[in-house]
Amino acid sequence: MMNIPPLPRFQTSTGVRVLILLAMALVGVLVVGGVTFLLTLIAGSIDVESGPGMYAALLAQDVLVFIVPAIVAMALCYHQPMRVMGFDRAPSWSSLLVVLAVCALSLPMMNWVVEWNKGLHLPDSLSHIEDLLRLMEDMAEAATEELLGGTSVGVLLLNVLVVGVMAGVSEETFFRGGLMRMLTAGRCNVHVAVWVVAMVFSAIHFQFFGFVPRMLLGAWLGYLLVRTGSLWVPIIAHALNNSLVVVVSWLENRELVSTNSLDSLGVPKHGEFPWLALASAIATIAIIVLWMRRKKQILAALPENTIPTP
Repeated sequence: MMNIPPLPRFQTSTGVRVLILLAMALVGVLVVGGVTFLLTLIAGSIDVESGPGMYAALLAQDVLVFIVPAIVAMALCYHQPMRVMGFDRAPSWSSLLVVLAVCALSLPMMNWVVEWNKGLHLPDSLSHIEDLLRLMEDMAEAATEELLGGTSVGVLLLNVLVVGVMAGVSEETFFRGGLMRMLTAGRCNVHVAVWVVAMVFSAIHFQFFGFVPRMLLGAWLGYLLVRTGSLWVPIIAHALNNSLVVVVSWLENRELVSTNSLDSLGVPKHGEFPWLALASAIATIAIIVLWMRRKKQILAALPENTIPTP
């Protein structure tokens, strides 16, 4: 993806382009709902909360609510949509090594942030809202446990494919390749675009007590696209993050590792200072800053027409 401004098919505002993207996603939601309803009428009943029905519903959501709407909306708004989204630029090995390093180094820090976010409380006057939010959180956690509760190798591979790979491809195609690229292709400041999309990405999961760590993940994925110009880099990072959760859950189900052994890494006992989480944060920030500075130096040395765009 070169330093050539995206060529729009028609002149309109960024807001209108975003509305087109959201309209396509809404159509996808309606299609998935309609197909599920028709199949229920024909088959008698379809359980989308367990078994094959759950996997089919997740795949249908990935394809029809995220992937297809994003590609169609970008094709309607821009010439060469795959180039604009960043699909045409292969990831470099150095970028992938940074992704792996950050994934490993940031684990204690992210565990501490997750635990801190879980412990947040709203004011007493909003206790009824907090109760509702925690109920939604419990329902989401129960659905995740149902999805990741198997012990067979087949279930592991299926979960890596659906929860790891497909979720990474679909969500990055929509949020970073679609929504964020629409914002950065307009007049929106790149940092504003990264963080706005990260907040939307986190909010769409409807888990308030996991909002901050998911927002930080979304921002990291956004900056990966900004610095590399390749959508494949955040896709791989997202898929790696999700697949790690899948594999650890499977190992716990098989009792090959103790429950919550990885989740507790970096979370101090009551009254202790989170030294490991602090060291993790410093190391993670250091490697990201060094990589970004080195990337800037490399880009500055390239001819203008070969500089990857955000």
